[in-house]
Amino acid sequence: MSAASTAVRIDLSTITDWDSFFDVFSHQLGFPDLFGRNMDAWIDCMTYLDEPDAGMTSVHVTPGQVLVLLLDNVCEFRVRCPEQYAALIECSAFVNWRRMERREPPGGDPPVLALAFHS
Repeated sequence: MSAASTAVRIDLSTITDWDSFFDVFSHQLGFPDLFGRNMDAWIDCMTYLDEPDAGMTSVHVTPGQVLVLLLDNVCEFRVRCPEQYAALIECSAFVNWRRMERREPPGGDPPVLALAFHS
C-alpha cells in the first residue's frame, strides 16, 4: 500500500446473511456499540473514517487518505450472498459520494473508501 492508503483485510467466507455481514464488518472496523446493524448505519460509520473524534470506527485514515477494504473470497461471497454483495458495492460508492457532497466548497471532502477484490 502507498503512503496515501491504509488497508484492512476482510474475509468474506464467513458471511452467510445480514447478521454475519454486520458482525464481520463491525468487528474488523470497530464500529461503536450504538451501530444500528443496517446499511444506513454502515454508511454513517464509514463516512467518518478520517474523523477519529466522531467515534464511528476504531480504524482511521488521515484526511486525504483512502481506506482500502481488501475483500477475500469475493467470488464465492457474490454467489452466496448476492444482496449483501450488491449492498457493499453500492454503499461504498455512496460513502464517497456523500463525502463529496456534504461540505463547501463544491467538491466537499475527498473519497475515503476503496474496494479491492480477491478470489
